[in-house]
Amino acid sequence: MLESVFPLKADHIASSTGRCGLTEEVMCSPYIVAAEGYCVAVRALDKKEVYNQVECTDATFHTISKGDVLVGVLGERQALKGYSGRLPHRVRDGDILNVLNMGGIIGECTSDHPDLGPSLRVEVLGAVLVEQDGKYHHARIQDFALQPQYSLTESAPLILVSGTSMNTGKTLAACQIVRGLTDRGLRVAAGKSTGAALQRDVRNMSDHGAIGVASFTDLGVVASTNKQMAPYAKGLIQHLNDEYDPDVIVLELGDGFIGYYGVDELLLDKELQKFVRANIVAATDLAGVWSADQLFRQRYDAPIEIVTGPVTDNAVGSQYIEQVLGITAINAMQNGDQIIEHLVEMFPSRARKLKTAGPRKVTINV
Repeated sequence: MLESVFPLKADHIASSTGRCGLTEEVMCSPYIVAAEGYCVAVRALDKKEVYNQVECTDATFHTISKGDVLVGVLGERQALKGYSGRLPHRVRDGDILNVLNMGGIIGECTSDHPDLGPSLRVEVLGAVLVEQDGKYHHARIQDFALQPQYSLTESAPLILVSGTSMNTGKTLAACQIVRGLTDRGLRVAAGKSTGAALQRDVRNMSDHGAIGVASFTDLGVVASTNKQMAPYAKGLIQHLNDEYDPDVIVLELGDGFIGYYGVDELLLDKELQKFVRANIVAATDLAGVWSADQLFRQRYDAPIEIVTGPVTDNAVGSQYIEQVLGITAINAMQNGDQIIEHLVEMFPSRARKLKTAGPRKVTINV
């Protein structure tokens, strides 16, 4: 393989490759491993006017122009409001694949979206390599990832932000909670435990005051579809606890309860749920809120503390949620401070304790 290694200059290094620490000058091989997490170099074959950007490792977004060389990761995606695609069983240089999301997931698109147009076609140039101990190895994010955990016996209290689907305002709500609790003097860590590789959401949480952030991608997961996600979520939570010693952890669950991304599994995990102090649900319509209420009552055996999202944009939705369903409804964009007041009232003794030198963690005896 060493004889076939060749250099390549990339125009864009996608954020999904971030764990590998790649630069624009990369070494490549024509031998490609068709497995999730392996980094590949591709050349853009089209010019797109919409959904034409990639998030790079420097936290900036860049437009992909025809002919640009992009380094991304092989993976799949199952998006209700975006492109869906799979990872082919075999990938060769010269194959035509697609950019499935702005994080730089590369795969074979199986379903376009009418609002976004056809997915961007790319030509595979080769597998990206990293040098270790004087030898070249295929770059894959799992080799640089945090370790999953199969048991979680101690953690700071968790606030989970989930939703009825993608694009319901989960990240907005999570960021408002991070900022509000930080302003109250708490050490807040934050993360995203399901979804498809993109660092924008956790970076937004960091910008709102989180002392430390992490996402499922840091655990070597390109997309949380069709996986057992509990060990990865627990590994993420363990990392945030160990690295930052937070008073509280705000965790966004990407996508929705119903779907392929593993949210349902995490909400069913009894060990994980023992640390949850509040479930915040974001929704766009009343049917979604009603369904969420049924799920949390009958399937997850946990209360919804607050409903937020576009369904609470005016009084019509909020009144129904509060008067008929009996759930507090607060719009995170308009009344973020009210969410913080509600959360503090939920465990005021804990909030006071966390501001002192008292113990921060909740422990389970196993």
